[in-house]
Amino acid sequence: MTIVQYEPWTLVRRLQRRLDEAFGETLDTAQTVSWIPSVDVHEADDRFVVRADLPGVDPKDIEITTERDTLTLRGERRAEKTTDSGNAHRVERVAGTFVRRFTLPENARVDAITATHTNGVLELSIPKEPKPEPRRIKVEAA
Repeated sequence: MTIVQYEPWTLVRRLQRRLDEAFGETLDTAQTVSWIPSVDVHEADDRFVVRADLPGVDPKDIEITTERDTLTLRGERRAEKTTDSGNAHRVERVAGTFVRRFTLPENARVDAITATHTNGVLELSIPKEPKPEPRRIKVEAA
C-alpha cells in the first residue's frame, strides 16, 4: 500500500502564485506560504479583536507588524522531528510558513496593539481611537 501525503492547500497555493504573477506582486521572493491559519475578527465598542488559530506555533516564531493601514501576521510552524521506524504513517498537519494580512480601519490605534498567545490561539487587541466630541463654539457679538 502506498502512503500519499495529504496536501489540501496545493491548489490554493498554485492559484495564489498565478495571481501574484498576473498582478506583478509577490509575497516575499525568498518565502513561500505553506499554510493559512484560520482567523476570527470582531469589533467591540472600544476595540477590534483578531483571533488566529496557530496550534503548534511557538510565540517566538510569530511576527506581527503594521505598515500604514495594514496589519501583517507572519510566522512558521516547525515540523516535528520523527524517528523513522519503517512503519507506515500519515502526515496531514502542515509545517512551514504562513502570512495573513488585514486592512485596518482609520480609527485603529496601531501604536497600542497588544498580542497574547494562549493554547495555540493568538489574540490581538486593537484599541479604537475615541470618537471626537462635538465642540460648541460661542459666537461673540462685535
